[in-house]
Amino acid sequence: MKIGPKYKIARRLGAPVFEKTQTQKFALSQARKEKTRRRFSRPKSEFGLQLLEKQKARYTYCITEKQFSKYVKEASSKKGVLPSARLFEHLELRADNVAYRAGFAPTRLAARQMVSHGHLNVNGKRITIPSFRMTMGDALSIRPGSLAKPLFVNLEERLKQHSGPAWISFDHEKKTATIQGVPIFQPAESLFDINAILEFYSR
Repeated sequence: MKIGPKYKIARRLGAPVFEKTQTQKFALSQARKEKTRRRFSRPKSEFGLQLLEKQKARYTYCITEKQFSKYVKEASSKKGVLPSARLFEHLELRADNVAYRAGFAPTRLAARQMVSHGHLNVNGKRITIPSFRMTMGDALSIRPGSLAKPLFVNLEERLKQHSGPAWISFDHEKKTATIQGVPIFQPAESLFDINAILEFYSR
């Protein structure tokens, strides 16, 4: 997925959807722009707000519109499970996102590239599809032959400073991340409103 100018996109969305924009400097700049916007612009329509939330989620996970709409359709058709919970699981359990959450890569884009180039295994088998969906008990690991690559030069230091989510169990010695739970959406910790996204696609 081609992203484009990250700071420009993040400013337009009004949220630090990329890791490089998650800084105090960006937050202060955004706060000033938001204050000015509220003074001189008209409020967005409900459709406009829902579209904005959808774009925030898409850019957060760095996926195309086609892939995102597919996830929404799957989540909405699943009986017995809240669509919002199911959609969040689809997004979080992507192999590239798990690699990012485990600390293998500094950003989701880097994790996407890591998977695409075949540097990671799932349950011992090489994968090259970033959207590969992991499930309970699956183990993500770095291929032995890839550990010497420049991509993993600072891995040890990165892992020491990294704190992953509770649904991932990490073995530092084997450098393996295992899915041990279900990702749970926490509105207070998210950059987007997942219910607004579902409403956008239900039109």
